[in-house]
Amino acid sequence: PQLAAPQLATSNPTLTTVALEKPFCMFDSSLNPNKSYSIYLYAMMESAVAGVSPVTDGGGKPLNSTFQQTGGGRLGPYKAAVFSVPNCASPPSSADAGDVNKVADVLKQRLFRVGDDGTCLYDPNFLDVCNPPLAPDTTYRFKYALVDNTDGIMKDQTLWSDPIKTRRVKLPMKIDTWPGRRSGGMIVITSILSVFLFLLLSGFLASVFSTVKRFEDSSMETRHVPQTVQQGELSLQESSE
Repeated sequence: PQLAAPQLATSNPTLTTVALEKPFCMFDSSLNPNKSYSIYLYAMMESAVAGVSPVTDGGGKPLNSTFQQTGGGRLGPYKAAVFSVPNCASPPSSADAGDVNKVADVLKQRLFRVGDDGTCLYDPNFLDVCNPPLAPDTTYRFKYALVDNTDGIMKDQTLWSDPIKTRRVKLPMKIDTWPGRRSGGMIVITSILSVFLFLLLSGFLASVFSTVKRFEDSSMETRHVPQTVQQGELSLQESSE
């Protein structure tokens, strides 16, 4: 098993997952056209000594060890997935990964993500193969096995993969927030948002100032009207006398 190509899976591995290429054309010589086969994917921690870890019992039957039974792969290999043998005659094209209408189907056919199920361990009704999240900052190895569905016997298998390590959790105090480490696009977006906030605040202050100004002008007019009326009444009294 190999890591998925960067153009198909970015940020791979993650803290808890590893995206692997499915075994296209890997077991062709072992396939019988009159039989049905499945691919088993086994996972284990590097500390479990992958080189001498068999995935069959004494009778050639594939192991059905679970994530829980092996302590998440710490004690030995566990079955992380079961899927159909990929079609070697017509593999999905990598070029189709650039088509938004085809990308989901292409990724499903070409890749398998180990550690992608966050609920199976806690679901009492879950009966399928459990593929829980992997441990961060931990080295794993993986193996594909070809299993005859009729006889339940393993017909072929790959070597264990090279060591693959999940990412380490980064402490908040070690995250670099200096602008020099930010991309140009992030700086432009931040600048635009800052200008927008300044304009919004300026508009709000202008609106408040305008409202206060109108209120003051209205108060002055109200005080001026009674004075004018009073002066007119005095003029009438003087004329009558």
